[in-house]
Amino acid sequence: MEKSSVKRAIQTKEAPSPIGPFSQAVEAGGMLFISGMLPMHPETGELESDPKKATEQCMRNLLAVLKEAGLNFNHVTKTTILLADIADFPVVNKAYESFLQPPYPARATFQAAALPKGARVEIEMIAVR
Repeated sequence: MEKSSVKRAIQTKEAPSPIGPFSQAVEAGGMLFISGMLPMHPETGELESDPKKATEQCMRNLLAVLKEAGLNFNHVTKTTILLADIADFPVVNKAYESFLQPPYPARATFQAAALPKGARVEIEMIAVR
């Protein structure tokens, strides 16, 4: 089987371009694996620093990738949130929740020593068709 028939990259201009050798998302076996999204505005590359606004921007970026794949947040089964400061958890949690409805995806949240470009929040998702 050819590599291209096993997996397919998903790319949209409505979310920031990757800052390294990776795809915004890869679809394989009916699953969509979305790379960690930073709170960058796709048009300007500007990074949101306020934890609430940063989370909202991450979620908008993730939704853009989901839409490009013909999916939405209801298809998301697993989320990982990385925080520069775990003290931001309550604010990030509330902003994250405002984009979703039950049943919520499974989730893990971690504090990272540092995030790319000095971001305060990074979120990745896995969705299923």
